[in-house]
Amino acid sequence: MPVIRPPHKHETAALHALWERSVRATHRFLAEADILLYRPMVRDLLASSMEFWVACDDAGAVPLGFSGLDYVSREGTWKLEALFIDPDASRQGLGSLLVTHARMLKGPLSLDVNEQNPGARAFYRKRGFTETGRSPVDGAGRPFPLIHMRG
Repeated sequence: MPVIRPPHKHETAALHALWERSVRATHRFLAEADILLYRPMVRDLLASSMEFWVACDDAGAVPLGFSGLDYVSREGTWKLEALFIDPDASRQGLGSLLVTHARMLKGPLSLDVNEQNPGARAFYRKRGFTETGRSPVDGAGRPFPLIHMRG
């Protein structure tokens, strides 16, 4: 059974590398230049005060995925800001486990998903999230539309 735990301080580089492997496997709409642009943003995000959870192997040693949660005071809700699974561990229930864990901790969640990532949209719909809106650009102002969801 996978273990969910807070990240260890020494795991930041490993989680950053996991993010990149996951993005390369699932965000095929991004060019290499886009990934390079987002790389330092994600590094900064991992060092932020956001609440992170890591899904690990049965021994709790090897990170296989992670989620990031942040409270959005203007909305009065918790937002799932990040959910990334190592491609070698995908489709094994870790994403669902992290979403369930986040909901148990925080209740209903909001999130944004790239419009060009239909697999992720379907994943969230299957877990009860509904679309509540759309933005023409992502959080960095780049031309990657976001679908806003809540569930």
